[in-house]
This record gives sequence, structure tokens and C-alpha cells, in this order.
Amino acid sequence: MSRRLAAALLTVSVVALSACSEKPQTAGTAKRSDSKVWQGPQTPYTAPGWKAGDTDSWATQIRARNQAQNEYSRSPAAPAAQ
Repeated sequence: MSRRLAAALLTVSVVALSACSEKPQTAGTAKRSDSKVWQGPQTPYTAPGWKAGDTDSWATQIRARNQAQNEYSRSPAAPAAQ
């Protein structure tokens, strides 16, 4: 009985300690948090008219995107009361 108990304890301790060796899961190309948001890379997925490093074009694109998500500007006008 003691051999079985020792084997079970050894198995449980090996399984429990195996989780300690897990490597951190980080992306290789993580975005740097100290870079400015408007200085991103120019990729095929960027909005047309936006130029990397141009603060004004970045702000214009953000305003346009936010306005497109504004429910008040997207909904039709209320019918006139009679």
C-alpha cells in the first residue's frame, strides 16, 4: 500500500510541477506601448488617405470612423409631429 501511495504522490507532484515550466506566450511582433498611435506602419489594411506619421490625417480618420459609428447621425430624422 505504501508503494502505491508513494507512486501516486510522485505522479501527482510531477504533474503539478510540470505547469511551472510553461513558457510565456507573447507575440513576436507585439505593438510597442511607447510609440505614438499615428506612427503605425503603412499596410494594405490602413484607411485610404491616412499617412503614417501624420497626426492630422490620423485624427481625421478617427473622427470619420467615430462619426460612422454614431447612432444619432446614422438614424433617419424623426417624423414631424402633427
